[in-house]
Amino acid sequence: MTPGLAIFYGGMVRTTGVLNMIMMSFISIPLVTVAWLLVGYSLAFSEGSNGGLVGGLSHIGMRGIGPETLHGSVPELLYATFQLSFAIITAALVSGAIADRAKFAAWMVFVPVWSIAVYSVVAHWVWAPDGWLFRMGVLDYAGGLVVEIVSGSSALALALVLGPRLGFKVEAMRPHNLPFVLLGVGLLWFGWFGFNAGSALAANGIASAVFLNTLVAGCLGMLGWLSVEQIRDGKPTTFGAASGVVAGLVAITPSCGTVTTFGAAVVGLTAGIVCAFAIGLKFKLNYDDSLDVVGVHFVGGVVGVLLIGLLASSVMTGGPQGLFFGGGFGQLGKQVLAAVVVAAYAFGVTFALAKLIDRVMGFRLSEEDEASGVDFAQHAETAYAEGVHGHQQVRRPLFGDRDALRKPAYDEDA
Repeated sequence: MTPGLAIFYGGMVRTTGVLNMIMMSFISIPLVTVAWLLVGYSLAFSEGSNGGLVGGLSHIGMRGIGPETLHGSVPELLYATFQLSFAIITAALVSGAIADRAKFAAWMVFVPVWSIAVYSVVAHWVWAPDGWLFRMGVLDYAGGLVVEIVSGSSALALALVLGPRLGFKVEAMRPHNLPFVLLGVGLLWFGWFGFNAGSALAANGIASAVFLNTLVAGCLGMLGWLSVEQIRDGKPTTFGAASGVVAGLVAITPSCGTVTTFGAAVVGLTAGIVCAFAIGLKFKLNYDDSLDVVGVHFVGGVVGVLLIGLLASSVMTGGPQGLFFGGGFGQLGKQVLAAVVVAAYAFGVTFALAKLIDRVMGFRLSEEDEASGVDFAQHAETAYAEGVHGHQQVRRPLFGDRDALRKPAYDEDA
């Protein structure tokens, strides 16, 4: 999913930043992996002695975990690797908020520290048996709190620390490659089946229901977003279709194991509609969330987390029910509290960490480097050798010029 996200994000930026955008996702893979194996997994999933605030250090460096060690019914090494994939993509998601203007070295410092200080702590709260939100009865099947709200809140904090791009609200800054965007979202959608259904940790009936819920929510998310575009703008767009799929998948991530198939349709449709409007907030509130991490992942995550309190069914949960299924306001209150606390913690710690890095080494590019393009400034490379859009010069011969028509369609020298 993380390489899929890299392609998705890479298509959304301008030609001068596509390599940097892709690299910010790819570099997250080794950085988070090292941090996770050293200390992140232990803090997230070993038992702590502090009231469920954070895990202990019993598994530091993966100590005490071998090929025969089990986590429930699955090998713990497999479980740790599966959870690592969640940690990686959560860090990569954050990068979308600071496209085109961040120093790559600063990002490399930020990612491993953030994954330990923010991601691992929230993962313990929500998913560890002794985590305080877990013990309270908060439901988050596959990461609405841990992945989506954490990444969205952190993205907002980073966007505020770095400030808006040059030309924000003046230049259009449209995606440079929509086929890339659609390819990326296709890879993400495919991977999301493992993301959600794999959280059952078995090939069983629950995993099957979650698999279907993931498909349904993605479909309805797309339809919801396109409906908004058709009514508001008069035309549905390919970019809107891709964004709607992601919105639906984001919202079903926490609720896929708690709602019925009909509930999944409601979740996806609601997220597609709400997120289609939410992405405009950055212009009204004047924060430059470059690739709409806040509008899609934070807002979509909140939609999914809160709708659990309305639509949770005992058929899926084996117990807790939402308000619409006779469960009262109890579960909804727990979900609201969790969303607020997780968002506040992720935002606060990320803001402080980003400020510290900015003060020590500078987080943002100079205006010169940003204007010339982050790819060349940070990587000494460009994605496209010729032209703003990466196209070679097309020779268009005059009608009837047979000699010209025999020549190559593209200027080989170019």
